[in-house]
Amino acid sequence: MTSFILILLASIFFTGIVNRVKSITSGRKGPGILQPVKDVIRLFKKKPIYSKTTSFVFQVAPGIYFASVIMAIMIIPLGELKGIISFDGDFVFFAYILGIGKFFNIIGALDTGSSFEGMGASREALFSMFAEPAFFILMGSFALLTNHSSFQEIFTSMHFGSSITYVLGVLATIVLVMIALVENSRMPFDDPKTHLELTMVHEVMVLDNSGFDLGLISLATNLKFAMYGALIANLYMGNFPLYLTIPIFLGIQFMFAISVGILESFTARFRMNRNPQYILVLSSVSLLIFLGVLLVLGEFR
Repeated sequence: MTSFILILLASIFFTGIVNRVKSITSGRKGPGILQPVKDVIRLFKKKPIYSKTTSFVFQVAPGIYFASVIMAIMIIPLGELKGIISFDGDFVFFAYILGIGKFFNIIGALDTGSSFEGMGASREALFSMFAEPAFFILMGSFALLTNHSSFQEIFTSMHFGSSITYVLGVLATIVLVMIALVENSRMPFDDPKTHLELTMVHEVMVLDNSGFDLGLISLATNLKFAMYGALIANLYMGNFPLYLTIPIFLGIQFMFAISVGILESFTARFRMNRNPQYILVLSSVSLLIFLGVLLVLGEFR
């Protein structure tokens, strides 16, 4: 429960910090840190409008998408404290409960009958498909290293005691950061501020969503960023007591948000037709982590 509450707390400020960093680096005053939360609250007060061409699928998709993110957050631990849901192999459940939400988000976009939304849905499905192997290779490698298969046991059993393990930690952080950017359709894989439908991915999928439904989708995006930040934080919390894990958790979330803001400020968007190649590189990095784990375990003699 502690992890769940902290992730909810971090999500309130995460996107605002990202936007604030982007404003500072571009020399603008920019919106306040709480502006994204205010936007979500404003959307919650509005009634959604549905096109006559859509079915019940379009209406239930935002709710299922949001519920899948909440369910995934319940699995994430906080150091020695287990998540609300914890069992052997829970990282597999984590990936596929997010996959269910993504699926309904995609078919909700397809249900509108818009060629542009269908194009964005196909891109998002493709990018997620290419990012999935990187996550499973990463977590499978750590499961092999620690001989455990649940998030809480994997993270608490990891110890950084040699140069190889430090390298593995850095590579794992890079992979999780890139997966977070892919899953949230952020730079350099997608530009959330673009208004050209031909180059949009996530934003074009939600063009027909409005009011409360759009608020759920926006809130889910904020939560997903904080969720991946929590996974990164768990890599480094280990067996520290609670009075240390909470500051470490919040500090890593803050640094993650600043890093995303700087990355989006100083990097250009990848060419759309090259995105799959760049995302597949994450699987190669995860394979390096797997080979490093085998080296640590003494499998290479």
